[in-house]
Amino acid sequence: MGTHDEDDVARRWFDVADTAPLLLDARGVVTSWTREAERLLGYPAAEAVGEDLAGLLATGDAERLPYVMDRCRRDGGWAGLLSARRRDGRPVSVMARITSADEPGGGARWLVLVNEMADAPGWDMSRAVLEQMIGGSPIGIAMVDADLRFVWSNAALTQFGGGPPESRLGLRLAEVQPGLNSEAIETQMRRVLATGEPVLGYELVGRVRAAPHRETAHMLSFTRLDDEHGAPMGVYYTVVDMTERHRARQRLALLDRAGRRIGRSLDIARTAQELADVAVPGFADLVTVDLLEPVFRGAEPSPGQASDDADDSVTLRRAGRRATGDPGVATGSREVVHRGGSPAVRALVGGRPWRVERLDPLDPLTEEWVADLPAGSEPPSALIVPVRARGVTLGVTTFLRRHRHEPFGEDDLALAEDLVSRAAVCVDNARRYTRERDAALVLQRNLLPRRLPEQDAVEVAACYRPADELTGLGGDWYDLIPLSGARVALVVGEVPGHGIDAAAAMGRVRTAVRTLAALDLPPAEILAHLDDLVARMDDEEGVAAETEPREPRSGGAQTVGAACVYVVYDPVDGRCVMAAAGHPAPAVVLPDGSVTFIELPQGPPLGAGGPPFESAEVTLPEGSTLALHTDGLLARGERWALDSDRERLRQALEQSADTLELRCGTVIDALVPARPYDDVALLMARTRRLPAERVADWELPADPAAVAEARKTASRRLAEWGLAELSFTTELVVSELVTNAIRYATGPIRLRLIRERTLVCEVFDGGTTAPHLRHPRATDEGGRGLLLVSQVTQRWGTRFLPEGKIIWAEQSLTDPDA
Repeated sequence: MGTHDEDDVARRWFDVADTAPLLLDARGVVTSWTREAERLLGYPAAEAVGEDLAGLLATGDAERLPYVMDRCRRDGGWAGLLSARRRDGRPVSVMARITSADEPGGGARWLVLVNEMADAPGWDMSRAVLEQMIGGSPIGIAMVDADLRFVWSNAALTQFGGGPPESRLGLRLAEVQPGLNSEAIETQMRRVLATGEPVLGYELVGRVRAAPHRETAHMLSFTRLDDEHGAPMGVYYTVVDMTERHRARQRLALLDRAGRRIGRSLDIARTAQELADVAVPGFADLVTVDLLEPVFRGAEPSPGQASDDADDSVTLRRAGRRATGDPGVATGSREVVHRGGSPAVRALVGGRPWRVERLDPLDPLTEEWVADLPAGSEPPSALIVPVRARGVTLGVTTFLRRHRHEPFGEDDLALAEDLVSRAAVCVDNARRYTRERDAALVLQRNLLPRRLPEQDAVEVAACYRPADELTGLGGDWYDLIPLSGARVALVVGEVPGHGIDAAAAMGRVRTAVRTLAALDLPPAEILAHLDDLVARMDDEEGVAAETEPREPRSGGAQTVGAACVYVVYDPVDGRCVMAAAGHPAPAVVLPDGSVTFIELPQGPPLGAGGPPFESAEVTLPEGSTLALHTDGLLARGERWALDSDRERLRQALEQSADTLELRCGTVIDALVPARPYDDVALLMARTRRLPAERVADWELPADPAAVAEARKTASRRLAEWGLAELSFTTELVVSELVTNAIRYATGPIRLRLIRERTLVCEVFDGGTTAPHLRHPRATDEGGRGLLLVSQVTQRWGTRFLPEGKIIWAEQSLTDPDA
């Protein structure tokens, strides 16, 4: 069908000439029948005239006819759809208009105009009906011509301001609504005029004349109007107020922003500042967050810390502040005093929010908020919301709208409470973390050595980097333990897991190692005893878990599976004996800078059971550096045993540094990321040798007469060392120890004096029985030797060797009376 045919069809249903007229009397009987009616329904006039109209309608509509006629008599007419019945029985939908055709002095008559609706798009409405429908619509509707000037608008459009419809005629949008972005709207209109394509759902945010003091949002749709020749003649558009939906979206967006930006760290001040940053400028022009002092220490504020009386002044710390136009984020905190009776103190004490649409500029309790207002400007609107979490008030948050004209409403208060409650949980988490971290740091200071002990065997440096960056704690540890004979034990180990539970488990194992080290056993035996202890600890934990339910351990804190390497270094001869339990072997940096790895037999992890532990022994040149480390030093999500990892460690150890501390830090920085996969401990020890002149030893015969000679020999050596004041005590110690060796032991006897930070006296014999300290009765003739030795020396003990034992005693050189 061509264009003209389509236009003809479209016009046909709105042309009165195409209707089929007929007349009815007052009873609804056909009194006049036209040729058009015969063509439409097929009945000739002879059959139709005199028939009731109901007989020409389908069954359903025939029953409606009495109602239709009543409407005609009451309203003077009727219009609507009916289903007529053709002469051949087929139904046909028709649009019927019934109007009065009365003549003066005559009876009632009705004119019926009928149009066939088979191809019609809908009801053929008159201009009056259309105006009634469009003019009464609750949606704002307007039409503009091709020059974008108003030619028609409905009454609903006046709700947005700009005057009644007649006052708009001939005006442009900018003249009607100067507060809106009229240029953007007219751009959409021109686009529709040019393309003919409608624009639907165009959103516009601004201030209309009907609400000049608040921001509103509207949705507009634009459709082109064409004349009968298809030429554009203007634009028809609708306006729907969607301010509430727009504000709901803004609130959701603000809460989403708050969820993403508040609480990104466990720093109290930073969390408070994030709250202020999120709320400005989208919600308020100025935000301050003031917290109670105990919050910053991790303590939980008691109700009395703020004051039970709202009339008392309260000192808080300003943790966050942001204002519109601030160049950057505020940092730090300062004390602020809120006067008694002020809204902030009432909110703090009562735990309830406070809101005022406009502050009183003359109120002294709120003068800080209005002090810098320009003359003649409107006072700000204010909200104060207490910062509460888990039933405890931590501070207050103040919101001001200074440069906005719309005051805070009830919806704003609800949104502010939601914002502050989210931030309050984060602040409280940060507070609790601060408390836990402080406790963890105290634990760390007690579990890891604050300072490695002074000694002459090695120069040491240590680095520790935990995987748990929040607590700063982990299951790795290092230690240096002075042993008898100027020797030292170097220890590095780890327990599974991270965090405070792993640190506590590590502390138990470290304490056990130090206790066993006092027995002065070989490294392999130390680890064997430690293996038994760790297995026993785990059994005790299992029994406790069965009888006393606990919280699950974070980080998997346990002792079974712990690893350890135990190294004993003797500065007299440079011998180094070591054993490992599921732990990487130490690396050695030789004096020439080359790096080697000790071939150390690997024992099973502690508490896991398995073959016995084995030791390895090497002699190190003076100036060699031992590097003991946990497997986290080389962890990349893999295990430490890979050859490539050893090569990485070799390259890191070959880097030179001015001091051992710097070298230790250089190795950590080269191998460990800022956020390591595992805890890392590194202990580096540069070996020293005691000069030969500071060690003296003698072979003694198993003859009681040798005791006197041993005393004299020892006394002469002390005089050479400038320690003559220790001669008496030393002679007593030598006499008792040598006498016991001669009396109770077998094999060769050796006496050795070592001058280090203490004076060490050692007596070796071939016996395997340890001496016991006795408390003899007054009548006993002997048994007082070791008792005297324990009284006159700083400490004494026994250590066993494959060929016998050594009984030793130490005297302090810094405090001879100790």
